[in-house]
Amino acid sequence: MTGPRYPDLIAKLPSSVPFVGPEVQERQRGAPFLARLGANESVFGPSPFAVAAMQDAAGQSWQYADATNYDLIQAISSHMGVRPDNVIIGEGIDSLLGYLVRLLVTLGDAVVTSDGAYPTFNYHVTGYGGTLHKVPFRDDHEDIDALMDKAAEVDAKLIYLSNPDNPMGSWHSGSRIERALESLPDGTVLLLDEAYIEFAPEGTAPVIDADDPRVIRMRTFSKAFGMAGARVGYGIGAPDLIKSFDKVRNHFGMSRISQAGALAAYEDIAWLEEVVGLVAEARDRITAIAKANGLTPLPSATNFVTVDCGQDGVFARAVLAALIEEGVFVRMPFVSPGDRCIRISAGLPADLDIFEAALPRALEKARG
Repeated sequence: MTGPRYPDLIAKLPSSVPFVGPEVQERQRGAPFLARLGANESVFGPSPFAVAAMQDAAGQSWQYADATNYDLIQAISSHMGVRPDNVIIGEGIDSLLGYLVRLLVTLGDAVVTSDGAYPTFNYHVTGYGGTLHKVPFRDDHEDIDALMDKAAEVDAKLIYLSNPDNPMGSWHSGSRIERALESLPDGTVLLLDEAYIEFAPEGTAPVIDADDPRVIRMRTFSKAFGMAGARVGYGIGAPDLIKSFDKVRNHFGMSRISQAGALAAYEDIAWLEEVVGLVAEARDRITAIAKANGLTPLPSATNFVTVDCGQDGVFARAVLAALIEEGVFVRMPFVSPGDRCIRISAGLPADLDIFEAALPRALEKARG
């Protein structure tokens, strides 16, 4: 009797996932977290209109969703000032990343990213046999010039750039990215991940023609819209590339509930603006807590604050472990020199009260 015959590529890959979720950690520690501040979710939740729309749609969940995502695409295209054929909808940015890599990358193809950038993108590239080429961050920012230079050197199919950036919270101006397109190698596609763009200062989003075949931009409902559990993301790109997603995507990947919620959330601008304001207040408080404990918060254009613990990765991991022991779920950058930091998501006042009380004890344990 024999089992599955895996291709060599799959057989050699580790059976792992990019992130260990808080639920897994809660089961391991045998207790729930008191404050969930590690996954960059929006604790402020979705628009009440989105909740109502999802509740209404639940009764129709016996039906398959519209595989074309027509209503949501119409709303996004109208708001973004692009045509419907410039828009693709998927089950969060993570799925869209997987589809894009499947479209463009095959065994041995070069892909360029920053060392320490979003691990899920790397997961997809290695899963399809691509070769990752990484450049270091520069001054806690993704190094755009180095990304472009490396892409030219290795004839990359794709460059991954997040703006604003996770895990450092840094950002480049839109005009900086526009200038960088002048040095984008021929045949290379720039994947611009704008998951946190709603929190960023005005001028962070570049002005790029949606029909430009060199660029695809991805955004999400998981952050500012508070719908991480609903799994809705979208991409903006040239029609030929957008249409190509139909070759590989899961056409019924979206649920009717997610479609209804996303549409209602997208139309509730007042709620979005309120959440952005609440996130700014939470960032200010995290910044104040960090400074009060002798730590250095980094400037952030996201819904989290990355905090420099002042030593090396060993010390920062000790602080992280001590916070988890205190019942506070946070995360940290994985790669040096970013791993000198921990990363705290915006929380409710009660969440930040817990963090404020736990941080001095965690630092004392780490130093002891």
